[in-house]
Amino acid sequence: MDLTKLLRQELLVKCEELGITKCSSKNKSELIQLINLKQKIEPNNTLVSQSTPILSTINTSVYKFIEVCAGGGGLSSGLIKAGFTPILLNDNNSDCCKTLKHNHQHANVICGSMDKIDYSQYINKVDLLTGGVPCQSFSQAGLRKGLDDPRGDLMMKFIEILNLVKPKLFMIENVKGLLTHDDGKTIEKILDTLNNNKLYNISYKCLDASKYNVPQKRERVFIVGVLKTITHIFEFPNESPTKKLLKDVLYNVPHSNGAKYNEDKIRLFKMIPQGGCWVNLPDNLQKEYLGNSYNSGGGKRGILYRLSMEKPSLTLLCTPSQKQTERCHPLEERPLTLREYARIQTFDDSYEFIGTLNSQYKQIGNAVPVELAKYMGEALIKLL
Repeated sequence: MDLTKLLRQELLVKCEELGITKCSSKNKSELIQLINLKQKIEPNNTLVSQSTPILSTINTSVYKFIEVCAGGGGLSSGLIKAGFTPILLNDNNSDCCKTLKHNHQHANVICGSMDKIDYSQYINKVDLLTGGVPCQSFSQAGLRKGLDDPRGDLMMKFIEILNLVKPKLFMIENVKGLLTHDDGKTIEKILDTLNNNKLYNISYKCLDASKYNVPQKRERVFIVGVLKTITHIFEFPNESPTKKLLKDVLYNVPHSNGAKYNEDKIRLFKMIPQGGCWVNLPDNLQKEYLGNSYNSGGGKRGILYRLSMEKPSLTLLCTPSQKQTERCHPLEERPLTLREYARIQTFDDSYEFIGTLNSQYKQIGNAVPVELAKYMGEALIKLL
């Protein structure tokens, strides 16, 4: 059936037949998208087969990697897809470790501080040492204490492991704020310390995940080191030829738990279109919701922000609903569910997270998007 030929009233009847509620305020285009989602139809109206599972394959590649601060497994999943095999995955969060063990059953997963592990057995036997070394101390949204923060000290511990193991390649993932922290002095200090033994050619770049087959604007810094004995020069991956939008992934999403809005917030979001935010509300409601911050200046466009099917998502965070950084579903008055979060971070539907609702949101929100990690892995493997 070509839904575009139906009148809005006919679409409302169709919604009622399918059990779609709270849609009376939607326009024709939004009703069509809701019906497509409910019927599990792709945007081009082709039925999606539910009998075709999405499975992670067991990688038996000769290219081995160690990942510390592995989190929920976004980076490792992408590297495996690129052709690497994990020989050690480490994190100090018990839920993250359970998630890693559940999904990477053939990997050696060690839970605990990364400086408590004996790495001597891996000396000169590792192709890649990598990790999303904790980045809170460099975050643009935080205090940005840099290497003076205890969490910044984990960067120094990573460098100690690097100098011991001497992998052919290393890669560190961090937040964009690392480049500007302390007027660039922090990144210079890290690079100098990384190359203290003059063993590696080092380069770094800030990549936007939305340019690498990820339906999300997410900027992260990658620092890559290549042993000087390797003659090839590392080149960061080329951008994907097309850009993924939310409408490309928010269909046929498996059912999962998710956070909820209260009735007041639901009422406000009914007045906000896709891609809109608090500025779309009547002036009296703007003042009521923002309170004193209404006159404080600044953009504040993350407040009561509704995502758009026609754009990539804004950066997913550790919690799906915060007043200053809202990420409302494009078509419904609710936060994104866990599986929608995972879809946007480009995890396979078969990848399962372990822990409480909040823990799972945090694992997914902190992850390196799988597709971005895959692009980086494919670029790295060319050197081996």
